[in-house]
Amino acid sequence: MRIGVDLDNTIVCYDGLFHRLAMERGLIPPQLPPHKRAVRDYLRSRGQESLWTELQGIAYGSRIGEAVPFPGVQDFFAQCRRTQTDVLVISHRTRLPFIGEAVDLHLAARHWIDENRLLDCSRERQAEECVFLELTREAKICRVADLRCDCFIDDLPELLTDEAFPQRVARILFDPQGEHADHPAYRRAASWSEISHFLFGDIQTADRR
Repeated sequence: MRIGVDLDNTIVCYDGLFHRLAMERGLIPPQLPPHKRAVRDYLRSRGQESLWTELQGIAYGSRIGEAVPFPGVQDFFAQCRRTQTDVLVISHRTRLPFIGEAVDLHLAARHWIDENRLLDCSRERQAEECVFLELTREAKICRVADLRCDCFIDDLPELLTDEAFPQRVARILFDPQGEHADHPAYRRAASWSEISHFLFGDIQTADRR
């Protein structure tokens, strides 16, 4: 089985980082919940879209090292290694921020993946060959098809329901906040442990005995 996994907001959790960046700059009240969406919605409600865009460039670039993996995602990658399941990171992000310091966002993402030791592709290839960072959503969908993934995991329902998305690929929507509706195109999961159960069943329980 070959599994493709999105990176931003699927593997990487930015909630605490966005809240911290906004607080450092005095952009939000301290009582605002420490969630990325809460920060975004607050800034947009005040007509501060450019500040939100600037925060994204910082969070995905120079400060990405402060972001953390979602709970359970490291166990998921470990399970893929134990079962010799081929897992690939396939994501899309611009090369440089739209606003702010010209940081290479692709290089920053690769460094984060290396630092968190998610991928161990030494059986067949180097870890960098397991990461595909595209510039557009369309290119990302093409990559999923070209790499012949059997399953793809993403936090964006609009990507998983895109007409161009390969129909043969099983789709899992990572939805930890329960923000999206069910859809026949994908299976919805609130946690990485739930995703692991979907894909590996009771193997994890058996491994602990």
